[in-house]
Amino acid sequence: FGFVPSQEAGELQDEIDTFAAILSDALDIEVTGIVSTDYTALGVALGENQVQMGAFGPAGYVLASRNYDNLELLAQSVRFGDSTYHAQWYTNDPSICGADPVQGAFYYDADGNVVAVGPTATPALQVGWNADKTQDTAVSAGLACPEPVDLSVVVGKTIAFPGETSTSGYIFPTIQLINAGITDDQYESLFFGGSHDLAVTAVYNGDAQIGLSFDDARRSIREDFPDVGEKIIVFNISPRIANDVIAINADLPDDLKDAIFQAMADYIATDEGALVMEQLYSWTDLTRADATTEASLEPIGDAIDELGFG
Repeated sequence: FGFVPSQEAGELQDEIDTFAAILSDALDIEVTGIVSTDYTALGVALGENQVQMGAFGPAGYVLASRNYDNLELLAQSVRFGDSTYHAQWYTNDPSICGADPVQGAFYYDADGNVVAVGPTATPALQVGWNADKTQDTAVSAGLACPEPVDLSVVVGKTIAFPGETSTSGYIFPTIQLINAGITDDQYESLFFGGSHDLAVTAVYNGDAQIGLSFDDARRSIREDFPDVGEKIIVFNISPRIANDVIAINADLPDDLKDAIFQAMADYIATDEGALVMEQLYSWTDLTRADATTEASLEPIGDAIDELGFG
Protein backbone atom coordinates (compact mmCIF):
# COMPACT_ATOMS: atom_id res chain seq x y z
CA PHE A 1 0.00 0.00 0.00
CA GLY A 2 1.72 3.17 -1.19
CA PHE A 3 1.31 6.62 0.31
CA VAL A 4 2.71 10.05 -0.50
CA PRO A 5 3.55 12.40 2.36
CA SER A 6 1.31 15.39 2.96
CA GLN A 7 3.54 15.93 6.00
CA GLU A 8 7.09 14.92 6.90
CA ALA A 9 7.69 11.37 5.67
CA GLY A 10 9.05 10.05 8.97
CA GLU A 11 5.91 11.05 10.81
CA LEU A 12 3.73 9.59 8.06
CA GLN A 13 5.47 6.19 8.21
CA ASP A 14 4.46 5.62 11.84
CA GLU A 15 0.78 6.06 11.01
CA ILE A 16 1.09 3.96 7.84
CA ASP A 17 2.63 1.06 9.77
CA THR A 18 -0.31 1.11 12.17
CA PHE A 19 -2.80 1.19 9.29
CA ALA A 20 -1.03 -1.62 7.41
CA ALA A 21 -1.02 -3.84 10.50
CA ILE A 22 -4.77 -3.40 10.89
CA LEU A 23 -5.35 -4.33 7.25
CA SER A 24 -3.07 -7.35 7.58
CA ASP A 25 -5.12 -8.67 10.50
CA ALA A 26 -8.46 -7.99 8.80
CA LEU A 27 -7.49 -9.56 5.46
CA ASP A 28 -5.21 -12.33 6.76
CA ILE A 29 -2.71 -11.13 4.14
CA GLU A 30 0.53 -9.34 4.89
CA VAL A 31 0.13 -5.68 3.98
CA THR A 32 3.19 -3.44 3.90
CA GLY A 33 2.85 0.32 3.88
CA ILE A 34 5.45 2.34 2.00
CA VAL A 35 6.05 6.06 1.59
CA SER A 36 6.65 7.07 -2.01
CA THR A 37 8.57 10.20 -2.94
CA ASP A 38 5.68 11.74 -4.90
CA TYR A 39 2.52 10.85 -6.82
CA THR A 40 4.45 10.32 -10.05
CA ALA A 41 6.58 7.63 -8.42
CA LEU A 42 3.54 6.07 -6.77
CA GLY A 43 1.72 5.94 -10.11
CA VAL A 44 4.65 4.12 -11.69
CA ALA A 45 4.84 1.70 -8.75
CA LEU A 46 1.14 0.87 -9.01
CA GLY A 47 1.19 0.66 -12.79
CA GLU A 48 4.20 -1.69 -12.69
CA ASN A 49 2.64 -3.79 -9.87
CA GLN A 50 5.37 -2.88 -7.41
CA VAL A 51 2.53 -1.87 -5.10
CA GLN A 52 -1.05 -3.08 -5.40
CA MET A 53 -2.84 -0.11 -3.77
CA GLY A 54 -2.13 3.56 -3.43
CA ALA A 55 -3.57 6.67 -1.81
CA PHE A 56 -3.52 9.45 -4.40
CA GLY A 57 -4.26 13.10 -4.53
CA PRO A 58 -6.78 13.54 -7.34
CA ALA A 59 -4.28 14.97 -9.84
CA GLY A 60 -1.79 12.22 -9.05
CA TYR A 61 -4.39 9.60 -9.88
CA VAL A 62 -5.50 11.32 -13.09
CA LEU A 63 -1.90 11.48 -14.33
CA ALA A 64 -1.18 7.85 -13.39
CA SER A 65 -4.38 6.56 -15.01
CA ARG A 66 -3.36 8.19 -18.28
CA ASN A 67 -0.14 6.19 -18.30
CA TYR A 68 -1.40 2.82 -17.06
CA ASP A 69 -4.63 0.99 -17.85
CA ASN A 70 -4.47 -1.41 -14.88
CA LEU A 71 -5.45 1.21 -12.29
CA GLU A 72 -8.95 1.11 -10.81
CA LEU A 73 -10.59 3.48 -8.38
CA LEU A 74 -11.50 1.70 -5.15
CA ALA A 75 -12.57 4.49 -2.81
CA GLN A 76 -12.77 8.22 -2.31
CA SER A 77 -12.06 9.95 0.96
CA VAL A 78 -14.54 12.05 2.89
CA ARG A 79 -13.46 14.92 5.10
CA PHE A 80 -15.97 15.92 7.75
CA GLY A 81 -18.91 14.84 5.60
CA ASP A 82 -17.69 16.48 2.39
CA SER A 83 -16.44 14.67 -0.73
CA THR A 84 -14.71 17.84 -1.93
CA TYR A 85 -12.08 20.12 -0.45
CA HIS A 86 -10.21 23.22 -1.55
CA ALA A 87 -6.87 24.96 -1.50
CA GLN A 88 -6.36 27.74 0.99
CA TRP A 89 -4.27 30.82 0.28
CA TYR A 90 -2.52 32.11 3.39
CA THR A 91 0.03 34.72 4.45
CA ASN A 92 2.14 35.85 7.38
CA ASP A 93 1.37 39.49 6.56
CA PRO A 94 -1.90 40.68 8.13
CA SER A 95 -1.78 43.93 6.16
CA ILE A 96 -2.79 41.93 3.08
CA CYS A 97 -6.29 41.78 4.57
CA GLY A 98 -6.77 45.54 4.49
CA ALA A 99 -8.45 45.24 7.90
CA ASP A 100 -7.82 43.32 11.10
CA PRO A 101 -7.97 39.52 10.63
CA VAL A 102 -10.78 37.70 12.44
CA GLN A 103 -11.45 34.20 13.72
CA GLY A 104 -13.04 32.69 10.66
CA ALA A 105 -12.67 30.88 7.36
CA PHE A 106 -13.91 30.93 3.77
CA TYR A 107 -16.45 28.72 2.05
CA TYR A 108 -19.04 28.99 -0.74
CA ASP A 109 -22.49 30.50 -0.99
CA ALA A 110 -25.34 28.84 -2.90
CA ASP A 111 -23.98 30.22 -6.18
CA GLY A 112 -20.46 28.94 -5.57
CA ASN A 113 -18.97 32.31 -4.68
CA VAL A 114 -16.27 32.45 -2.01
CA VAL A 115 -17.57 34.12 1.13
CA ALA A 116 -16.35 34.69 4.68
CA VAL A 117 -17.91 32.36 7.27
CA GLY A 118 -17.46 31.55 10.93
CA PRO A 119 -14.65 29.20 11.98
CA THR A 120 -17.02 26.28 12.60
CA ALA A 121 -19.14 26.79 9.46
CA THR A 122 -16.89 24.81 7.11
CA PRO A 123 -16.77 21.01 6.74
CA ALA A 124 -13.00 20.95 7.28
CA LEU A 125 -11.92 21.36 10.89
CA GLN A 126 -10.09 24.66 11.35
CA VAL A 127 -7.00 25.02 13.52
CA GLY A 128 -7.85 25.90 17.11
CA TRP A 129 -11.27 24.24 17.01
CA ASN A 130 -12.54 20.80 18.02
CA ALA A 131 -14.95 18.54 16.15
CA ASP A 132 -17.69 19.40 18.66
CA LYS A 133 -17.27 23.10 17.68
CA THR A 134 -15.62 24.05 20.95
CA GLN A 135 -12.39 26.03 20.93
CA ASP A 136 -9.11 24.26 21.64
CA THR A 137 -7.65 26.43 24.38
CA ALA A 138 -4.15 25.01 23.87
CA VAL A 139 -3.94 26.31 20.30
CA SER A 140 -4.59 29.73 18.78
CA ALA A 141 -7.81 29.87 16.79
CA GLY A 142 -7.24 30.25 13.07
CA LEU A 143 -7.47 33.75 11.64
CA ALA A 144 -8.74 34.80 8.24
CA CYS A 145 -9.21 38.09 6.46
CA PRO A 146 -12.69 39.57 6.98
CA GLU A 147 -13.39 39.22 3.24
CA PRO A 148 -11.71 37.30 0.39
CA VAL A 149 -8.66 39.16 -0.90
CA ASP A 150 -7.86 39.54 -4.61
CA LEU A 151 -5.00 37.30 -5.72
CA SER A 152 -3.11 40.27 -7.16
CA VAL A 153 -1.56 40.62 -3.69
CA VAL A 154 0.84 37.77 -4.55
CA VAL A 155 2.64 39.81 -7.23
CA GLY A 156 6.26 40.41 -6.22
CA LYS A 157 6.13 37.91 -3.37
CA THR A 158 7.45 34.40 -2.74
CA ILE A 159 4.85 31.61 -2.75
CA ALA A 160 5.35 28.29 -0.95
CA PHE A 161 3.77 25.52 -3.05
CA PRO A 162 3.68 22.00 -1.55
CA GLY A 163 4.46 20.38 -4.92
CA GLU A 164 3.83 20.60 -8.66
CA THR A 165 1.61 17.49 -8.80
CA SER A 166 -0.49 18.60 -5.83
CA THR A 167 -4.03 19.53 -6.84
CA SER A 168 -4.58 21.93 -3.95
CA GLY A 169 -0.91 22.77 -3.50
CA TYR A 170 -0.23 23.85 -7.07
CA ILE A 171 -2.59 22.91 -9.91
CA PHE A 172 -5.84 24.64 -8.96
CA PRO A 173 -4.10 27.70 -7.43
CA THR A 174 -1.98 28.14 -10.55
CA ILE A 175 -5.10 28.03 -12.72
CA GLN A 176 -6.56 30.72 -10.44
CA LEU A 177 -3.49 32.88 -11.02
CA ILE A 178 -3.65 32.38 -14.78
CA ASN A 179 -7.33 33.30 -14.80
CA ALA A 180 -6.45 36.44 -12.82
CA GLY A 181 -3.85 37.39 -15.44
CA ILE A 182 -0.90 36.68 -13.13
CA THR A 183 2.07 34.91 -14.72
CA ASP A 184 4.82 32.94 -13.01
CA ASP A 185 7.41 35.65 -13.68
CA GLN A 186 5.46 37.94 -11.32
CA TYR A 187 6.23 35.87 -8.21
CA GLU A 188 8.90 33.54 -6.85
CA SER A 189 8.11 29.88 -6.19
CA LEU A 190 9.32 27.47 -3.52
CA PHE A 191 8.43 23.75 -3.62
CA PHE A 192 8.41 21.23 -0.79
CA GLY A 193 8.18 17.75 -2.30
CA GLY A 194 4.44 17.45 -1.80
CA SER A 195 4.57 18.30 1.90
CA HIS A 196 1.78 20.67 2.91
CA ASP A 197 3.05 21.04 6.46
CA LEU A 198 6.46 22.18 5.20
CA ALA A 199 4.81 24.81 3.02
CA VAL A 200 2.87 26.10 6.03
CA THR A 201 6.06 26.05 8.11
CA ALA A 202 7.93 28.03 5.44
CA VAL A 203 5.38 30.84 5.66
CA TYR A 204 5.33 30.63 9.45
CA ASN A 205 9.13 31.02 9.50
CA GLY A 206 9.13 33.87 6.98
CA ASP A 207 10.81 31.98 4.13
CA ALA A 208 7.82 32.89 1.96
CA GLN A 209 5.12 35.52 2.34
CA ILE A 210 2.34 33.47 0.69
CA GLY A 211 1.53 29.76 0.83
CA LEU A 212 -0.85 27.11 -0.45
CA SER A 213 -2.19 23.94 1.13
CA PHE A 214 -5.33 21.94 1.61
CA ASP A 215 -7.80 23.36 4.12
CA ASP A 216 -6.79 23.47 6.97
CA ALA A 217 -3.17 22.28 6.88
CA ARG A 218 -2.27 24.70 9.68
CA ARG A 219 -3.55 21.94 11.96
CA SER A 220 -0.65 19.70 10.90
CA ILE A 221 1.93 21.89 12.68
CA ARG A 222 -0.16 23.08 15.62
CA GLU A 223 1.62 20.83 18.14
CA ASP A 224 5.02 22.33 17.28
CA PHE A 225 3.68 25.84 16.68
CA PRO A 226 0.53 26.36 18.78
CA ASP A 227 0.27 29.98 17.62
CA VAL A 228 0.14 29.01 13.92
CA GLY A 229 -3.52 29.98 13.74
CA GLU A 230 -2.79 33.63 14.51
CA LYS A 231 0.53 33.82 12.64
CA ILE A 232 -0.76 32.26 9.39
CA ILE A 233 -3.81 34.10 8.02
CA VAL A 234 -6.05 32.64 5.31
CA PHE A 235 -7.07 35.21 2.69
CA ASN A 236 -8.79 33.19 -0.07
CA ILE A 237 -9.60 29.67 -1.27
CA SER A 238 -9.78 27.81 -4.57
CA PRO A 239 -12.82 26.33 -6.31
CA ARG A 240 -13.96 22.93 -5.03
CA ILE A 241 -11.67 19.95 -5.68
CA ALA A 242 -12.62 16.27 -5.65
CA ASN A 243 -11.20 14.52 -2.58
CA ASP A 244 -8.27 12.09 -2.49
CA VAL A 245 -8.80 8.60 -3.85
CA ILE A 246 -7.52 5.10 -3.24
CA ALA A 247 -6.57 3.24 -6.41
CA ILE A 248 -5.97 -0.48 -6.70
CA ASN A 249 -4.56 -2.93 -9.23
CA ALA A 250 -7.54 -3.75 -11.44
CA ASP A 251 -6.35 -7.35 -11.86
CA LEU A 252 -6.89 -8.23 -8.19
CA PRO A 253 -9.92 -10.47 -7.49
CA ASP A 254 -13.17 -8.59 -6.95
CA ASP A 255 -13.79 -10.27 -3.60
CA LEU A 256 -10.39 -9.07 -2.39
CA LYS A 257 -11.16 -5.52 -3.53
CA ASP A 258 -14.43 -5.68 -1.60
CA ALA A 259 -12.67 -7.01 1.50
CA ILE A 260 -9.98 -4.30 1.34
CA PHE A 261 -12.56 -1.53 1.10
CA GLN A 262 -14.62 -2.95 3.95
CA ALA A 263 -11.56 -3.36 6.18
CA MET A 264 -10.56 0.26 5.61
CA ALA A 265 -14.10 1.56 6.12
CA ASP A 266 -14.49 -0.46 9.33
CA TYR A 267 -11.17 0.81 10.69
CA ILE A 268 -11.80 4.48 10.00
CA ALA A 269 -15.14 4.10 11.84
CA THR A 270 -13.28 3.27 15.08
CA ASP A 271 -11.86 5.88 17.44
CA GLU A 272 -8.30 4.67 16.79
CA GLY A 273 -8.83 4.57 13.04
CA ALA A 274 -10.37 8.03 13.01
CA LEU A 275 -7.32 9.41 14.82
CA VAL A 276 -4.80 7.65 12.56
CA MET A 277 -6.54 8.69 9.35
CA GLU A 278 -6.98 12.26 10.58
CA GLN A 279 -3.25 12.41 11.21
CA LEU A 280 -2.44 10.86 7.83
CA TYR A 281 -4.66 12.90 5.51
CA SER A 282 -7.50 14.44 7.56
CA TRP A 283 -9.83 11.73 6.21
CA THR A 284 -12.91 11.05 8.33
CA ASP A 285 -14.69 8.47 6.14
CA LEU A 286 -14.47 6.53 2.88
CA THR A 287 -17.00 5.91 0.12
CA ARG A 288 -16.81 3.22 -2.56
CA ALA A 289 -15.80 4.68 -5.89
CA ASP A 290 -18.37 4.74 -8.72
CA ALA A 291 -19.13 6.62 -11.93
CA THR A 292 -19.77 9.80 -9.94
CA THR A 293 -16.25 9.58 -8.53
CA GLU A 294 -14.81 9.31 -12.03
CA ALA A 295 -16.84 12.31 -13.16
CA SER A 296 -15.65 14.39 -10.20
CA LEU A 297 -12.07 14.03 -11.45
CA GLU A 298 -12.77 15.44 -14.93
CA PRO A 299 -12.20 19.12 -13.95
CA ILE A 300 -8.82 18.10 -12.58
CA GLY A 301 -7.89 16.52 -15.89
CA ASP A 302 -8.97 19.72 -17.64
CA ALA A 303 -6.74 21.78 -15.32
CA ILE A 304 -3.78 19.49 -15.96
CA ASP A 305 -4.29 19.86 -19.70
CA GLU A 306 -4.45 23.65 -19.39
CA LEU A 307 -1.12 23.66 -17.55
CA GLY A 308 0.35 21.41 -20.23
CA PHE A 309 1.89 18.64 -18.20
CA GLY A 310 -0.71 15.90 -18.57
